[in-house]
Amino acid sequence: MSSEPLPPGSPTPGSVRPGGRTARVRAAVLRATEDALVERGFSGLDLGDIAQRAEVGRTTVYRRWGTTTALVADLLADMAEQSLPRTHSGSLAEDLRANARLVQRTLADPRQGALFRAVLVAATCDTDAASALQRFYRARVDEWAPCVAEAVARGELPPDTDPAEVVRAVSAPLYYRMLTTPDPLDEAAADRAAAAAEAAARAGAHRR
Repeated sequence: MSSEPLPPGSPTPGSVRPGGRTARVRAAVLRATEDALVERGFSGLDLGDIAQRAEVGRTTVYRRWGTTTALVADLLADMAEQSLPRTHSGSLAEDLRANARLVQRTLADPRQGALFRAVLVAATCDTDAASALQRFYRARVDEWAPCVAEAVARGELPPDTDPAEVVRAVSAPLYYRMLTTPDPLDEAAADRAAAAAEAAARAGAHRR
């Protein structure tokens, strides 16, 4: 039986992937993974529970992700994709302060803070989760490092300053405070971290 010819430029039948449904399933599963991590931590993750929470078939979850570690890795990839882009203020102090306040707001948020704690725990006991976490932070450092490189180009910092080290120096005190004290993580703490990182960079502490 013959059929009508396809219009010019039409895709070949069967070549179009169901991106809409696939994206919705992924979003639902990752949201469910977030919920489970916040409520139970990494040790409490279960693929069957995730499928039930996301209201998708268990087979779908097992076939696409297979392990809880793969779920965490995909969640981290999604978080990196959804992260806010860096600022472009033209001032090193302002850019580092914006970076510090973004980290502070994330870690101080009841849901996001709990999520990051759970992911950090996962990374300490599973090498695949650790690799996924490293890729996440590499992406965030790469996003913000240009603000330091631009400061070098403006002559604000020594020419051999390592931009990635400066960005890490902004976030490190905030994570340490979150993990080791019950003290609130407020904007004042963020501003101090940014100012300390800037002062160290200007003094040449982060030269290659």
